[in-house]
Amino acid sequence: MSSTNSSRKVVSVDEQAFEQTDEQAVDEDGFPVVDETPGFEAAVEQETQAKVDANHPDGIADTSEDRIHGVTLEQEERIQAREAELEHISAQAELGTQDGREQRTREVVSDQCGRDEPKSVERTDPREKLTQDELAEVNKQAVRISDEVQGGWSRAVVAKQLAERVQRGQDGTKAVLELVDELKATPGAVVPIADVPDIAVGEVTVEGQVIELWEPSSTSIQQVGLIADDSGKIKFTCWEKSNQTVVREGQTVRFRAAAKNWYEGRCSIALTGWSRIEFPERGRWWE
Repeated sequence: MSSTNSSRKVVSVDEQAFEQTDEQAVDEDGFPVVDETPGFEAAVEQETQAKVDANHPDGIADTSEDRIHGVTLEQEERIQAREAELEHISAQAELGTQDGREQRTREVVSDQCGRDEPKSVERTDPREKLTQDELAEVNKQAVRISDEVQGGWSRAVVAKQLAERVQRGQDGTKAVLELVDELKATPGAVVPIADVPDIAVGEVTVEGQVIELWEPSSTSIQQVGLIADDSGKIKFTCWEKSNQTVVREGQTVRFRAAAKNWYEGRCSIALTGWSRIEFPERGRWWE
């Protein structure tokens, strides 16, 4: 006989309500039968673990056509959005590796901008288009110009520049004169002293012999004298603040970046802190 005082396991409230609505069973003696089968209720830890398992990728692997099993609607929307994003990225990556994509992009951009790509310019040596006689004269004049103006362009560059002018139809004599003037104005080119007044630049480089020195008229002047070459001579002044090397009569010197000055219609040069004095005839100490 079952005892009415027997202990029962804790069951859920829903199960208790269901049992109360159902007709209670009795035994052969008319006593109510008590179901001693234990009822199980999920603990808080178990419910938490169930949510974790449901959201784990392995826990949602089993899906149906319409819904994803074991997840909420919000979680399902996030998963579907992520899958769509990954498919879009994959499609872009596949499109980027297609052959000719860069060329097609340039063509589309060119059409949208309404501009064509610049055509490559063929660069040729102008000397190739001259006749044999014209080329011989150009080379001859290039040698003469290089000897007259030293320290500027190389002989090959001079010949190329002269050939380009002749090839454009310019008169040979005029081309030579203009090219000489342009070359004399080039920084670093050693020009004849006689041409210094006519050069349209503020600084020149000359080379010649110191033919005379005289006593400076001011303590601010270090040296003053004359320098001459085969073309002419010119007065030079070396200022005390320029801190230049002292020169002597009879020395061959080269004044680089000497500033042009004018006084009473006469042109002279001055050595400043930006100038430099060289001695071309001095050998190196190891020679």
